[in-house]
Amino acid sequence: MAEILGVLFDKDGTLFSFHATWSGWAARLIAELAQGNDGHAAVLAQAIGYDLPSGRFAPDSPVIAGTPPEIAEMLVQHLPGKTLAGLVTQMNGLAAAAQMAEAVPLIPLLDQLRARGLRLGLATNDGEAPARAHLASAGIAGHFDYVAGSDSGHGGKPAPGMLLAFAATQALSPHQVVMVGDSTHDLIAGRAAGMATVAVLTGPATADDLDALADAVLPDIGHLPQWLDGKTGIAPA
Repeated sequence: MAEILGVLFDKDGTLFSFHATWSGWAARLIAELAQGNDGHAAVLAQAIGYDLPSGRFAPDSPVIAGTPPEIAEMLVQHLPGKTLAGLVTQMNGLAAAAQMAEAVPLIPLLDQLRARGLRLGLATNDGEAPARAHLASAGIAGHFDYVAGSDSGHGGKPAPGMLLAFAATQALSPHQVVMVGDSTHDLIAGRAAGMATVAVLTGPATADDLDALADAVLPDIGHLPQWLDGKTGIAPA
């Protein structure tokens, strides 16, 4: 494997714990849209694969790896008078205010990776503005050399556009970058871009879901420095 000089992270389920963060967002969105109508709330929840009583997402929920427009398309057909663009704006506003639960303590981990001289990026199917808000709220916006969402002009995952743009802007070859994510979308994009791929288990997917597409499956991103040491020969600074 080539020496790794850049790390590109997914956001939800990777930097931040998926269910702990997005269950509350989904509940608030459905409540806003249903306006007190329990039957309507149940229909909206079903449309995005969200179980209201348990606060859990179905494995095929579009919220897990979809873009905001893809999620909105599932909802807007049940919302007469709503436009897709207006709904995406409403969703992004709620997303930007979502309380993010860190998968591991992020500042010390990112400090350690930066100290190794690694370029760090974020590639998320969320919108870019909410993504930047989430990084800022966690105090880690300054750790990232690159941030892209599905609305940043490079497309969404599993297409590799965001990933290739990171490599290009950082003057890296794709094979010098590792894509780190919690979903098959992340790993398929990484493989398509010609990057190394590392899966983490802080999202809804299981190791069995991810193993075939990953060079390694880690419990969480806190294990990434050890993987880098063992696989690339990068020594701690």
